[in-house]
Amino acid sequence: MQVKCSLCDKVEEIEDHCLQAKRLRNRRIYMYLCNHCYDRIEVKTNERLSTGDFKLYRENKKEDQYI
Repeated sequence: MQVKCSLCDKVEEIEDHCLQAKRLRNRRIYMYLCNHCYDRIEVKTNERLSTGDFKLYRENKKEDQYI
């Protein structure tokens, strides 16, 4: 399956039966990022987290005592 990176427009080939290909086929909103762009975003996010000014809003999950 051929996919295109949303950031750098690089076209890559991924396996047809992998989980990522299935997500791209079933959910059209799901974006594909090449490994280079994904790693670059990860490094930049970790740099901003280390400054202390960056806040990452995560969902607060309540633990259910009955489960």
